[in-house]
Amino acid sequence: MSQVLLKVEGMSCGHCKAAVEKALRALSGVEDVKVDLEQKEVTVTGSAPKEELSKAIEEAGYDVVG
Repeated sequence: MSQVLLKVEGMSCGHCKAAVEKALRALSGVEDVKVDLEQKEVTVTGSAPKEELSKAIEEAGYDVVG
C-alpha cells in the first residue's frame, strides 16, 4: 500500500472536499482519502494508480496540478 499526494486547484469548501472524497473512494484500490483545503492537497492511501486518481478528480470538476 502506498500514499499519493496530489495538488488540486479549485477546492474551497466542504462541498468540494466531499465531492473529491466521493470520487476517489469510488475507485478500486483506494483505502483512505484525506483532503486539506488550506494546502490544496489530497492524500490517497491505497493501490490505485496516480493516473486514475487524477482522472477521477478532474471528472469531479477540479484541476490536478501536481
